Amino acid sequence: MDRYIGKLLDNRYEILERVGTGGMAVVYKARCHRLNRLVAVKVLKEDLAQDAEFRRRFHDESQAVAMLSHPNIVAVYDVSKSSELDYIVMELVDGINLKQYMQKRGEKLTWREALHFITQIMKALSHAHSRGIIHRDIKPHNMLILRDGSLKVTDFGIARLTSAAQATLTQEALGSVHYISPEQARGSRIDARSDIYSAGVVLYEMITGRLPFEGESPVSVAIQHINSIPLSPRELDPEIPEALEAITMKAMAANMDQRYVSADAMLADLEEFRKNPNINFDFTPDDLLAAEGDEPTHVLGANTPHTVRTQPVHEDTITRRRPHREGYDGGYYEEERGGIDLRSKIPVILAVCAIAVFVIGICYFLYTSFFGEILAEPREIPAPSLVGMTVEDARQLDTVTAYRLVIQEGGSAYSTYPAGQIMEQRPVGEASIKEGGTITVTVSLGEETKQLPDLYNRDRRIAESTLRDLGLLVEVEERHDEAVGKDCVIEQRPAAGSDYQEGETVTLVVSLGAEPEKVSVIPFTRMTPEQAKESAERLGLNYGGITGEVFDSEIPEGLICTQSIPPSEVDKGTTITFQVSKGPDPDQEPDVTPDPDATPTPDVSPTPDPTPTPAAPDPTPPQTTPGGVLPSVPVSRNVTVDLPNDGRTSVAVRIQVGENNDAYKNESVDTRLVTFYPSVRGVGLQEVTVYIDEVPVRTYTEDFSS
Repeated sequence: MDRYIGKLLDNRYEILERVGTGGMAVVYKARCHRLNRLVAVKVLKEDLAQDAEFRRRFHDESQAVAMLSHPNIVAVYDVSKSSELDYIVMELVDGINLKQYMQKRGEKLTWREALHFITQIMKALSHAHSRGIIHRDIKPHNMLILRDGSLKVTDFGIARLTSAAQATLTQEALGSVHYISPEQARGSRIDARSDIYSAGVVLYEMITGRLPFEGESPVSVAIQHINSIPLSPRELDPEIPEALEAITMKAMAANMDQRYVSADAMLADLEEFRKNPNINFDFTPDDLLAAEGDEPTHVLGANTPHTVRTQPVHEDTITRRRPHREGYDGGYYEEERGGIDLRSKIPVILAVCAIAVFVIGICYFLYTSFFGEILAEPREIPAPSLVGMTVEDARQLDTVTAYRLVIQEGGSAYSTYPAGQIMEQRPVGEASIKEGGTITVTVSLGEETKQLPDLYNRDRRIAESTLRDLGLLVEVEERHDEAVGKDCVIEQRPAAGSDYQEGETVTLVVSLGAEPEKVSVIPFTRMTPEQAKESAERLGLNYGGITGEVFDSEIPEGLICTQSIPPSEVDKGTTITFQVSKGPDPDQEPDVTPDPDATPTPDVSPTPDPTPTPAAPDPTPPQTTPGGVLPSVPVSRNVTVDLPNDGRTSVAVRIQVGENNDAYKNESVDTRLVTFYPSVRGVGLQEVTVYIDEVPVRTYTEDFSS
């Protein structure tokens, strides 16, 4: 296991996992505990950290990138340099590189996609060049594609300030040979136009689906960059717009003076092409040919490129006049073409032959001593098996170093191999490969982790279907929420982005919408249907109408006797219905329950017969009151109460009937009712007093006789 995983750097950056490996450093995903954010930490490799020159280059990178601030360039947050560890803290970009994107597509990009990406690359280079920084390693591997389609340039690992000393290909194996500029391959001085050439190669690859130059070894590819001109893009795909082909080939001109003078100049042409794809830039591939007589530099015994034109032999007659040698008349003679004075030419011929012999000898010595092995046909050997190794270990393999094999990363993918190990190679192990050849490897990203999608504010039906499609079980909770609409997801447990396994349960909290306003239901008994409807609507209830009529011995006919919702608090807008009394049931005998405190008296009313006939004594004679009168049955009456309109939302209502101080009492009556009709009971003529918040507001006499 990587010894940095779980380590806390400078008491701030917690290393979480390895995410990639570059030429000089290993990149880790980390969490900044001070700002609570995820970052990328690039740690200089241990074997290189012992080399002062590599450490200098590593910190040159951080100083160069720290000067840059652009949306298309990966940002640097922090730099640490100590005797134990050197690292750079950078922006963590969630995406894949442009090379992986093209491999995922499995074919060339559309010219519109290519235009979208190259425009962002040139904007990044324009910003870097304006700060005096040359990238020197522009290639698809260093272009990160984000989920929103934006692009960021990264890995200024071999960047140099323009004013710094220029390195050569023979001094340092810098850059990627397939994208290297001719001047870098020669070891000549470079400038910002070298980045433009490499960007042109990237554009060429995007629109054609292939690299401009391929070879058996990096040296052969570098020689082609110097001596050859690639096929024009339209020869490979006639559907590529002519203007885009012109931009690509001008950026890739072998002669630096024939390229775009700056990234801004190329951006201007890209913008004109974007506005009018049929524009004509008046530029053809013939402009890439070397100037007459300008023979390019030869590298490693490479042949003169076929595009270099040789000077033709003059066909016209050369007329010269010179003095005759001794023995002539001192006049002049004319020497026509082909007429050669051999006696005057012998010393020159001998000198030329001597020089030629010397040059041939030197060439033979150089060939046998230095170039014989290089120019000899490469041997074929079995390719070593690299699966299960890291790229660093593979490059240090004896077979790889002995036969000068090149290990090239061709992308990454999820697999059962641990992250960082080679999961696939081309050619496969034991297959035939030429000495100095290239083995392209695919690096494992480890096992793919399944993460929960973000379902916030999604319709519950869509959210449930999404989770079930992932093989998950779903539980639903509901609650009111003002910010999220009804039937949409407020919360999910576990949270979005969490790892999951099939069969796990995910809880969705679904919104019931904003919590409704509550209203207090009052007693509606003994109101008329019209009064009940008016009172219900004032309270904010939905009046559902009269659902029927029933017999009621206590409520007079035509008045409300039952309600569907008893007095309580309910949601505003709740429907309430009523039933109306039909009066006492005529088929039912009245249930008279005598007052146990009353003493009935015998009937003492006079009769016409002065001599009454004695009647049989009643075993339970009726009881009478002290006055000898049977008591009256209590009768109900509705009291009209006008509620105040003075800003109070509710009031306490109490009604006194005669000596009964609490004939009716309600501590919280909604004043929006304006008027309501509580029911009270009494016997005979009684004085009725209405109190609102214990203040008498009305007194009158009511007859409670039946």
